[in-house]
Amino acid sequence: MDHNEFCCIFDASQYTGTPDSHPCPRAVDVPETIRALDALYAEGREREAEAFLEERLARARQGGDWRAELSMLSELLGQYRRSMNGEKGLAAVNEALALIREHRMGQTVSAATVMLNAATTLKCFHHAGESIPIFTHVARVYADHLDPSDYRFAGLYNNMALSYDETGDLPSAERFFKLALKVIEKTEHPGNDSAVTWCNLAEMYARRDPEDPRIDECMEKAWECLSDPKLPHDGYHAFTISKCAPTFDYFGYFLYAKQLRERTARIYAGS
Repeated sequence: MDHNEFCCIFDASQYTGTPDSHPCPRAVDVPETIRALDALYAEGREREAEAFLEERLARARQGGDWRAELSMLSELLGQYRRSMNGEKGLAAVNEALALIREHRMGQTVSAATVMLNAATTLKCFHHAGESIPIFTHVARVYADHLDPSDYRFAGLYNNMALSYDETGDLPSAERFFKLALKVIEKTEHPGNDSAVTWCNLAEMYARRDPEDPRIDECMEKAWECLSDPKLPHDGYHAFTISKCAPTFDYFGYFLYAKQLRERTARIYAGS
């Protein structure tokens, strides 16, 4: 499939109705799989993580375990974004959405979270316009079932902002980035995700005006977040750095970028 020609027309009515509550075979232990996956990511073994997930997906399909299949697809959506594999990523979007349609799970929080992951993948592979109706549906489901301070709103708002930014709707993008920050800043360790959001805001302002003084303010905020002494220096922190360091380089914060990459090397070396 040529992902430049990919088309996802979203109709929320196809995903809602009476959810499938029938039991299905258990072919994959999902909690155990997630623990093993987290261990691989913590050690920086991303290629092995992808192969591991694909093997578990095949096992779920062979065993008729559609719930585990959906869970594995959701994890693979994130992995394909990491590896920037557009062909596999967009195929996984289609497969995940098809399962949710088939089982009419679109009004459940669990399926909405998979849909959020699918929409994020659409945006990642240059289908931002097609992602926004899916994000909007997820926002409605979350609003119906979750407290407004629930952390899942942070991921939703951040990714909606990125899609609006890509489509040129900068006022909406700025609004959703700031909504994301409000949710993130209420958590115990906001540094990683706040830093990514500040970097995204800086890039958005630069697209409007490369001399916008808010760019430097955002980058200093991002550095402050990543320098929080209470922030765990773990695999997720290293992954966050991999997303933020190029932005520091782009705006000329070379010393900050160098220090962040050295920190990543220490994390993966186990020191």
